[in-house]
Amino acid sequence: MAERYNPAEIETRWQQRWEEDRLDEAHIDPSKPKWYFLTMFPYTSGDLHIGHWYAEAPADAAARYRRMKGYNVLRPFGYDSFGLPAENAAIEAGVHPHTWTVENIARMRNQLKTMGCMFDWSKEVATYLPEYYRWNQWFFLQFYKRGLVYRAKAPANWCPHCQTVLANEQVENGACERCHTPVTRRDLDQWLIRITNYAEELLDFSQLQWPEKILLMQRNWIGRSEGVDLEFPLDPSTGSGQALEEKSIHVFTTRPDTVYGVTFMVLAPEHGLVAGLTTDERRAEVEAYVEQARRQTEIERTSTEREKTGVFIGAYCRNPFSGQRVPIFVADYALVSYGTGAVMGVPAHDYRDFAFAARYDLPVIAVIAPPNWQPGQALPDAFVGPGPMVNSGSFDGTFTPGDWSKLSEFEQRALAERWAFDFEQMAERVRRERGDGIAAVASEAERRGWGRRTVTYHLRDWLISRQRYWGTPIPVVYCEEHGVVLVPEDQLPVLLPPDAEFRPTGESPLASHEAFVNTTCPQCGRPARRETDTMDTFVDSSWYFLRYINPTYDRGPLDPNAARYWLPVDQYTGGAEHAVKHLLYARFFWKVCRDLGLVQGDEPFARLFNQGIILAEDRQKMSKSRPEFVVAPDELLANVGADAVRAFLMFIGPWDLGGSWSRQGIQGISRWLQRVWSLVLAGRPHANDEAPLTDRRQLQQRLHQTIRKVEGDLEDFRFNTAIAALMEYSNFLQEARVESDEDWDEAIDVLLRLMAPFTPHIAEELWTRLGKSYSIHQQPFPAWDSALADAEEVTLVVQVNGRVRDRLLVPVSISESEARTLALQSERVRSHLTAEVERLVYVPGRLINIVTR
Repeated sequence: MAERYNPAEIETRWQQRWEEDRLDEAHIDPSKPKWYFLTMFPYTSGDLHIGHWYAEAPADAAARYRRMKGYNVLRPFGYDSFGLPAENAAIEAGVHPHTWTVENIARMRNQLKTMGCMFDWSKEVATYLPEYYRWNQWFFLQFYKRGLVYRAKAPANWCPHCQTVLANEQVENGACERCHTPVTRRDLDQWLIRITNYAEELLDFSQLQWPEKILLMQRNWIGRSEGVDLEFPLDPSTGSGQALEEKSIHVFTTRPDTVYGVTFMVLAPEHGLVAGLTTDERRAEVEAYVEQARRQTEIERTSTEREKTGVFIGAYCRNPFSGQRVPIFVADYALVSYGTGAVMGVPAHDYRDFAFAARYDLPVIAVIAPPNWQPGQALPDAFVGPGPMVNSGSFDGTFTPGDWSKLSEFEQRALAERWAFDFEQMAERVRRERGDGIAAVASEAERRGWGRRTVTYHLRDWLISRQRYWGTPIPVVYCEEHGVVLVPEDQLPVLLPPDAEFRPTGESPLASHEAFVNTTCPQCGRPARRETDTMDTFVDSSWYFLRYINPTYDRGPLDPNAARYWLPVDQYTGGAEHAVKHLLYARFFWKVCRDLGLVQGDEPFARLFNQGIILAEDRQKMSKSRPEFVVAPDELLANVGADAVRAFLMFIGPWDLGGSWSRQGIQGISRWLQRVWSLVLAGRPHANDEAPLTDRRQLQQRLHQTIRKVEGDLEDFRFNTAIAALMEYSNFLQEARVESDEDWDEAIDVLLRLMAPFTPHIAEELWTRLGKSYSIHQQPFPAWDSALADAEEVTLVVQVNGRVRDRLLVPVSISESEARTLALQSERVRSHLTAEVERLVYVPGRLINIVTR
């Protein structure tokens, strides 16, 4: 009997051998095509969970496949190690963030090695190390010199629990993405990066092979809108009488065609003009309203289901087109984060404005005539459709499309039904006339100096200031004589002091560390104070893939020689939740690096694949709050081994859709590996009277079809169907009776090389036991012959009561009746028909099972 399969023993042995031999280290080799395969690096949270395995194991199979296809594959690993969890641990448990991080990394590294992944550990990166964050500070200096970094007082997203500022991208449904506490707004001096300078270029996705949903999310987040910046002059006879630098209110609008219908103006509570324009008699009510608005989330403020509220501030502006005096309100549905923070109220043609006007009894002036509308007739609701302009001076009669093009076809048809007009006829008119009203008013605004055509974006500059300790110190000092002074490059890194006091006060712990704060000005040598905010950790993750290529290079953030060979990343895998955070920031960072002459090309990641998530056995998300459903990988390794875990995670379903954990399912995978072990070590089975010889053509056809199937599936990340094909092939070999040792050896050779990317340990062990040269992971991937794979005949397995009695080579196009006839005529089959045939089960092109009474 063959030795029993013992995964725990062989896996540990091979992991040690591969590490000693540096089998997975990647070096520049111009003789080979390179393949930089990257998976998003994890946060240093401590023990690995099954989600880490689900992200890494399929990716590793794809990377191993590329190496067997002749590519020089770089597969590095590192740790996203700055951030709030470490600092919160310091506050709650009294453990220094450095200690917490170092211990977690050590534990994670040991656990990662048990996966058997082909990580190049010589290129390991950890963002908490000074030799890494030194270059965060270097990038800050370069960005500042190019005008891409600035300091400003502005409203910021504030998490009361985490006691820190959040970037817009870190707010999800009005709450902190990490602790889910509702976010409020604060005015703070902060450092920002002008990502908006690259907004237009970030909308160019022509070089990306990315999932369409990710591109759509980025497109919507950047949110490009073409419109007009209109100026509404302030009425000097109203307001608080304070001297204001601004003489007008700027409004960005995509609907200049409705300007004659403006009957009120709305300022966001955070708008800089609110305090100066509010009259004394209105001030108490306005200030109370502004304070209330600041405690609400943007989601709450802009909800379509929420009643629109506001307060008149006592001031007016004038409509430059109509000359009408327009009252100014402060209202929470206006956001300073979009447009200019001011909204011109056109209740006749905007649903929110209509509701606001109804609440405060403001005029509703139709300036686009709905179908069948009569002059002077009151509107029952806002009309957002196309039509001729009315009550608009010289523009009367000019056709305008309204919001027609912004509506879905369903919304367009609903609008047509609501206002009783012919949908098809109106759609044709919009296509034909193409919105002359919008263009006409925009041209008049520019001619008269009342406005200008412009483009605005939903995207806002990237706020990187964090009032926390465990992050990259911002390399700036403040001098009474010279103001903001950059720390010189030769004085980097500005180190985090190891003895900070951790108290969640809303200020960085660095602010109370006198030895850190008190320094000298690099220009004059006089006393100065350091910046105590640290950088958003998304700065760390925006360029880590550049550092991987040579993490010991000390003359810059990346080695130019390695960059020319390895960059850009050929394949990136990770979660879709990073669409408008990490993935957007990384694209921006790359483009700046290109402009700095550090990299070539316009995009960092040529291809992107997003894996799904693995669910618990009840098909719900795994969570620490449900410990009975959490799968611990370490326990699985002791029971079934890493190869079984890897293969099961790839088998449970399409990688991009995710799947559910199953205790029974992984046992099935374990049994399959045991069968493969026995099949290979048992040697070639010999023919006997009970089992017919397998035709050589059948063997060759199945072999080449399997190679073709597995290769195609690996190319497309269809790991589940690739493993299913390997199971079918191994089952076929188990039942086959091969006449030639040479044919059998070839069949087993192919089986092991096909399994190597998925189950690297058992493949290596069996390969070695067959006396083949080390290592299977340095062998070429099997090649398939289309002439053999596309044979016009298939093997039809014939069973009697579930036992194989014959294999028939039949035409691919054989009908069921023809197949049944051939099966019943087979001499091998007839000898086993000792009872009456009850029924026949036919699987087209594969199987007939004859069931007897």
